[in-house]
Amino acid sequence: MNRHEIALKKLKEGTVIPATPLALDENRKLNEKGLKLLMNYYLNCGVGGIATAVHTTQLEIRKPEINLFEPVLKIVSEEIDKFEKKNDTVIVKVAGVCGPKEQAVKEAELAKKYGYDAVLLSPGGLNHLSEDEMIERTEAVAAVMPVIGFYLQTAVGGRVFSYNYWERVCATENVVAIKCASFNRYTTEDVVRAAALSPRADEITLYTGNDDNIVIDLLTKYKFSKDGKTYEKDFKGGLLGHWSVWTKKAVEIFELTQNEKKKDSLSHDMLTLAAQVTDTNSAFFDTANNFAGCIAGLHHVLKEQGLMENIFCLNPDETMSKGQKEEIERIYRDYPHLNDDAFIKENLSDWIKEANN
Repeated sequence: MNRHEIALKKLKEGTVIPATPLALDENRKLNEKGLKLLMNYYLNCGVGGIATAVHTTQLEIRKPEINLFEPVLKIVSEEIDKFEKKNDTVIVKVAGVCGPKEQAVKEAELAKKYGYDAVLLSPGGLNHLSEDEMIERTEAVAAVMPVIGFYLQTAVGGRVFSYNYWERVCATENVVAIKCASFNRYTTEDVVRAAALSPRADEITLYTGNDDNIVIDLLTKYKFSKDGKTYEKDFKGGLLGHWSVWTKKAVEIFELTQNEKKKDSLSHDMLTLAAQVTDTNSAFFDTANNFAGCIAGLHHVLKEQGLMENIFCLNPDETMSKGQKEEIERIYRDYPHLNDDAFIKENLSDWIKEANN
């Protein structure tokens, strides 16, 4: 198998894919060394993939006056290439793709140019399009690159899709995975059932993006009956903005869930862990203020750990909400076993040197 085939096999088997942030300097311009430092952190945490140019990376990178979409794709891909060569491994490269059909196709072509393995096709900002038009868009992008379908929560620009829509997504050739980030149990069931009952079920891997339910999603085995037959499906991995912080622990928790899933019954400790992870996400993502500080909150954690210079976003008005810093301090106190500060402290100087090369 070539590198791309190995990456797609890894994506199919399921892995940890953080949705990575953007490092900016004091003038809110791209901090290239800062971005490389973040990549070194994630890659050395043991992740199986990296997703960039996604919501956590800030959608504003696509604005003509900012024009960071291509530079970010290039830098992240090159850092992954260096890590792969040094460690004789393969890391799944995922690029976010947005906008109407023509824009999405162009972005997918750029992702292909820079060696990405799949694109995460966001439905954000397209609520005016019919489901038929959204399927046409999916087919157009899938003709360029493998597609990860995306159920985006309504609070950040997503919409509710019908069950039939997900049946049609699953039926689309070259859709290789679906990220479910609807933050809703009912709509999550729609995606899982559509994938489980699809004739292409074996070709589609489910990834959780439900930051409010990460551990439970990874532990659950879904079963559906149709025409006297039972069909099973589960979430094989996660593609999450939440996993852009405390990433070393995220990898460990993912491995725990995979081992736990092999057992006949779940332990109460895993259920407790699930609730704790959800509580940390509430602080990171600023749920008290309808996710207003979700990106800046992640930046704050990374800054306190020495991995970012500031918490700046491209939009100067996008920052942490009142009380969010105190909430993050609370979860640090309440769940000290969930942070990876010690791991970062031990390795930070090496990653900085690597980023400066």
